[in-house]
Amino acid sequence: MDPATKAQRQLASIEDQITQLEARASKDQEAHLKLKHLQHQIRFLREQIRLHVNAWHKTELARHPQRPFTMDYVERLFTDFSEIHGDRAFGDDPAIVCGMARYRGEEVLVVGSQKGRDTKQRVYRNFGQANPEGYRKALRAMKIAEKFHRPIFTFIDTTGAYPGLGAEERGQAEAIARNLREMARLTVPIITTITGEGGSGGALALAVSDRIFMMENSVYSVISPEGCASIVWKDSGKKELAAQALRITAPDLKEMGIIDEIIAEPDGGAHKDYDGAAALVGEVLARHFTELKKHSGEQLIVDRYKKFREMARFFTE
Repeated sequence: MDPATKAQRQLASIEDQITQLEARASKDQEAHLKLKHLQHQIRFLREQIRLHVNAWHKTELARHPQRPFTMDYVERLFTDFSEIHGDRAFGDDPAIVCGMARYRGEEVLVVGSQKGRDTKQRVYRNFGQANPEGYRKALRAMKIAEKFHRPIFTFIDTTGAYPGLGAEERGQAEAIARNLREMARLTVPIITTITGEGGSGGALALAVSDRIFMMENSVYSVISPEGCASIVWKDSGKKELAAQALRITAPDLKEMGIIDEIIAEPDGGAHKDYDGAAALVGEVLARHFTELKKHSGEQLIVDRYKKFREMARFFTE
């Protein structure tokens, strides 16, 4: 067992003990002392996880069912959120949420992937996998935002676009391709934050942006590690090797120039402290938002084009 996995299991066991002790700590001195000792152990184990965590561990953290989703960030960072529904062609897609809101007093558009917490919600949200109408709804909302000069914030946490037969029949590939083209032409600032899993074109369809950020424990990839392992080695069990080879973690992507900044997470991960995670995200968003507002629409398009053209340029003559 690798050190990070061992530390994670020990951490889970200690957290269970702490939950039981907290109720008694205020009245029982022995319980109070034991609680302090366990809290010290937790800090040590979290540091061990940070030091030894690999790409597959990051993938597991990115997929943690209790990680904050788009609406969790909306509740903490934005006000007056008013959701927009439907693509005006087929229907609504709950896997993507769109809505006008205010960010620090300024009118903006928020678009993001949305998963569910329980089985009923997960089925309703299609596990965060959007159909074509989800991407068309997002683009419709973005066009409205551009018309009224409202900056756009997108939040991404999806394994990818839904690969079902109905989605393909309704033009999944065309919907994604259209989003890529049209987002590149928008004359308002676009800021993207990958909060969990950024999977393939389903994520990129909301990420043709002026600034792209990743949470510390998020991943961003053209394919899932399991999918890659199944194709390359015909064995999905080699997912850890695939995750490492794909270079899907935030430090890897920052090094390659794919993203602009890594957003730190609270101790233990964003799923441990929603308010803390949102505060850290908000700090980075505010800084870049202030900078991007100074640019004209024409300059944003030029810079955005240049940004994406320079991606994956690893060799110079």
